[in-house]
Amino acid sequence: MKLQRLLSLTRKAIDEFSMIEEGDRIALGISGGKDSLTLLYALGELKKFYPKRFTVEALTVSLGYENFDLSGVRALCEKLEVPYTVVDTEIAKILFDELHEEHPCSLCARLRKGAFNQKAIELGCNKIAYAHHKNDVVETFLMSLILEGRIHTFSPVTHLERTGLTLIRPMIYVTEPEVKGFRYRYELPVVENPCPVDGYTNRQYAKNLIASLNQEHPGALERMFTAILNGDLPDWKERIPTDRSKYSGKGRK
Repeated sequence: MKLQRLLSLTRKAIDEFSMIEEGDRIALGISGGKDSLTLLYALGELKKFYPKRFTVEALTVSLGYENFDLSGVRALCEKLEVPYTVVDTEIAKILFDELHEEHPCSLCARLRKGAFNQKAIELGCNKIAYAHHKNDVVETFLMSLILEGRIHTFSPVTHLERTGLTLIRPMIYVTEPEVKGFRYRYELPVVENPCPVDGYTNRQYAKNLIASLNQEHPGALERMFTAILNGDLPDWKERIPTDRSKYSGKGRK
């Protein structure tokens, strides 16, 4: 995927779901993975020409693992002129050394989000951005259906009452294969996930299931995503019709 297509798809989501307003200060969560670095690139470039001016703060919540080298991420932030902050924590020590958690993902996510939101507020941000893509939307839908017995997935825009922050997901129209292609085309400085349970989660199960369904029934992913868009799910507010011809990725004149 080329940068122009990434900007086109992210701007489409931002416009259709009114994700960004004039003067927004957006904290972007950077895990070091391909998804968050792709969104970093998108917002870093988009802020140069988007008609509603906004700023971006990149944040990484470090769990306390050794050999977690973020120098490449920092260099990319400097290239894109995005301020970068690392929040140091001992979450890994708490989960594995003190609590001896066998299934730590849920608690880990809560602790990470708490540290991230607190720093975002300290930096004066009113919005936070996650790098969930189209595959994530469908995976979460299947997980909720199969494991919880409910029809649900996360929404493009979510207001967090406890913090006053608004969560946006600008990459919901981008597929995971497109993210992978972007990563290699632009040589993103991906940092390998040091978590010992990475890849052994319910999400990985849903990911494998979708891959199987899409192989047996080509286009299944797109049809499931379309069903979600048209399904009148709670918190999915109505999309605003947009002029697709303006999604060119060109700079501000």
